[in-house]
Amino acid sequence: MTDIKTLALQCRDAATAIASLPTQAKNALLRAMADALLADEAVILAANARDIEAAAAKGIGSAMLDRLRLDTARVQGIAAAVREVAELPDPVGQVTRAYDRPNGIHVERVRVPLGVIAMIYEARPNVTADAAALCLKAGNAVILRGGSEAIHSNTAIAAALKRALRDAGLPEAVLTLVEDLRRETILELIQLSDIIDLVIPRGGEGLIRFVAEHARVPVIKHYKGVCHQYVDAGADEDLALALLVDGKVSRPSACNALETLLVHRDIAPSFLPKAAAALRMRGVDLRVDEAGRAWIPDAAAATEEDFAAEFLDLVLAIGVVDDLDAAIAHIRRHTSDHTEVIVTRDPAHADAFVHALRSAVVMVNASSRFSDGGELGLGAEIGISTTRLHSYGPMGLEALTVERFVVRGEGQVRHPGLLGVSEGEK
Repeated sequence: MTDIKTLALQCRDAATAIASLPTQAKNALLRAMADALLADEAVILAANARDIEAAAAKGIGSAMLDRLRLDTARVQGIAAAVREVAELPDPVGQVTRAYDRPNGIHVERVRVPLGVIAMIYEARPNVTADAAALCLKAGNAVILRGGSEAIHSNTAIAAALKRALRDAGLPEAVLTLVEDLRRETILELIQLSDIIDLVIPRGGEGLIRFVAEHARVPVIKHYKGVCHQYVDAGADEDLALALLVDGKVSRPSACNALETLLVHRDIAPSFLPKAAAALRMRGVDLRVDEAGRAWIPDAAAATEEDFAAEFLDLVLAIGVVDDLDAAIAHIRRHTSDHTEVIVTRDPAHADAFVHALRSAVVMVNASSRFSDGGELGLGAEIGISTTRLHSYGPMGLEALTVERFVVRGEGQVRHPGLLGVSEGEK
């Protein structure tokens, strides 16, 4: 097996091929990749079945199994996401600002690829295709290191994508899948600071903390999604209920699913019984604080740990708060800086909520499930950054580039006196 540093060097050497590719050629490549995924659907599903069987035998939980499982619709969705990236505007070469200085030099800020991006992820096989599509469209080479539970799925997906690279006459190394699943390999990979430009870990909190604590390469962290919905006094209760059910039930294993409901004391008597009935009808286990149990008396008592938990399952923590300030204080104490929702009819309260919280996404009267790159118009996302670096929140194509300065002149020098030219003769 080729060692990880050799693989990384091969990926870096191949990066120039994708960085110099014109937009039309990149788009054609991505469309060919989508076609290859559909052509290999049977192979991909057979590989995924092996992963599911092995994961179930290990006793892996339902949330992880849901992330791991593929079917025809999900394979088609993966291919469609790759096509969507092909249709997005190419950020590479985009001039974000241009201006002239008094001495006549013309300054531009231009988007360029980051270089080599390492993606380290766990159970979601779709990340293999999503990450490849986004990185390649943004002109980057990518090193993919998925989890052991999805190794067969990831290998099958990567094989289809690599076939499209070969058919386009591009080096396969621009898309490198690491098949050595030892943790020591991750450790070596994330310390290759002279080869890799950015590491994006995507998975459980343990994986992300391991990468963040050991990396010598810059890391975009995507910690757990402890997402809150606060229902303000006088809120539209039907609207609040719809947002709650969608946010908690539509896909509880997603990082943008609601984990905590906070309700203003004045609306709790009318709203909480309706909310409890609607959630329980859909199989949600409720954990409620002491104040809330006045209206949901048969619920389990919520602990402090419940309010800090990312359940990723049909479990919800519920608390009653005295006012907007108390809701904000609770969220600040427990937030993972992912997504927060306020349901209110008061524009001033909405603005106060938005400005008081620093989470990556803040929703006003909208479901937390819209905290997603595709839903926010970015195309397939590579992750949701909860790290305040060059990108914060859902990360799309632009987040995989950086801005550099391009300066155009006509012979201007900063110290003309050094060349025997007087200041008056500049």
